[in-house]
Amino acid sequence: MFTINIYLKFAIIAICLVGGIILSFVLGVGYTWIFIIIGIIFLISYILLGTVQSASELLQVSDFEGAEKRLNLTYFPKYLYVTNRAFYYILKGSLAAQRKDNTEAEGYFNEALALKLPSDNEKAMVLLQMAGIQANKNNWNGAKNYFYQAKGLKITEPTLKEQFKQFETAINNRGQMKVAQSMGMKTGQMMMPGGKRRRPKMR
Repeated sequence: MFTINIYLKFAIIAICLVGGIILSFVLGVGYTWIFIIIGIIFLISYILLGTVQSASELLQVSDFEGAEKRLNLTYFPKYLYVTNRAFYYILKGSLAAQRKDNTEAEGYFNEALALKLPSDNEKAMVLLQMAGIQANKNNWNGAKNYFYQAKGLKITEPTLKEQFKQFETAINNRGQMKVAQSMGMKTGQMMMPGGKRRRPKMR
C-alpha cells in the first residue's frame, strides 16, 4: 500500500498552507488556492487518520520504541476516525503491556472496547489481552471473565483461535502461567475484517 512519510506530510501541510496563504497576499488569489486546498486535504487526512498505520508497521517488526514515537505524532487522537481511534488505543495498550505497565494498558484497551471495532476478531483480541493482564496479576477470576467474554464472539482468524486454545489450557491448568503471559504482544497484531491479519489502511 502506498503511504506518505509522516514528516513529508507535515512538510506538505506547512508549505502548501503557509506558502499558499503568503503567495495569495503577495500575488493575489490566482492559482494559489490550489496549494491551500492541497494543504487542507493533507491536514484533514492527518487529523482523521493519524499515524496509526506506520506505527502498526513498526510494531509488527518489534520496533517498540519506534512504534511509540510514531504513534505519539498523532497529536489529536480524539479527532481520529472512529476505527482508527480504536486501533490507536489498541496500539497504545499493546505498547504499555510490552513495558509491563498493566494499569495503563488496561485503560487503553477499555478505551478501544468502548469504540466501534471492525469485527469480533479485534474485540476478541483486546479481551484476550485483558485476560492476559489479569493472568499476569494471578487474578484468574478476572482472566476467566475476559476470556469467556471473548470466547462467545465469532472468531475467524486462525492465529487468534490458536492463541485462545493456548490460553484455555493456561486457565485449566493455572501452573502454566507462562502460556498466559505469552499472549501479550502476539495478540497485539492488527487484524481487519475478513479474518486476514492486515495493517489498517491508515497513515
